[in-house]
Amino acid sequence: MARISGVVIPAEKQVQIALTYIYGIGPKFASTILAAAAIEPTTRVKDLTEAEEQRLRELIDRDYTVEGDLQRLVTNNIKRLKDINSYRGLRHKAGLPVNGQRTRTNARTRKGRAIAVGGSQPKSASKT
Repeated sequence: MARISGVVIPAEKQVQIALTYIYGIGPKFASTILAAAAIEPTTRVKDLTEAEEQRLRELIDRDYTVEGDLQRLVTNNIKRLKDINSYRGLRHKAGLPVNGQRTRTNARTRKGRAIAVGGSQPKSASKT
C-alpha cells in the first residue's frame, strides 16, 4: 500500500486511477504527474518500485496543493466571501446554488428535502 500526501491509495488499481483518490488530483493532473515522473499509467500500484513511489511523493509535494492545504484554502475562500457579504457568500450562507442555477425546480442537493406547502391536511367540513 502506497501512502502519498497522507492518503493510502489502493494497491490493486492502476496508478492513473489510484492518484485520483487524493483530494485535488483529478484524471488530468494524474496523467500530467505520471508523465513528469516517467511512470507508465497502466501499471498497478502494487507493482511500483520504492524509487517510483518516492518520485511521485516528491513531485506532488513540490508542485501541487492537495488534501488538507487545499481544503483549508477552499474553506478560507468561502469564509471570505461570507464575511464580505458578496452575492456568492450570501448564497453559501443560505445553502442555495451559488453559480446562477435555477431554484424553482431542481437544486434539491443544495436546498434539501422538499417541504409540501399545500394539500397536506384534509379539508375540514364546512357549515352550511
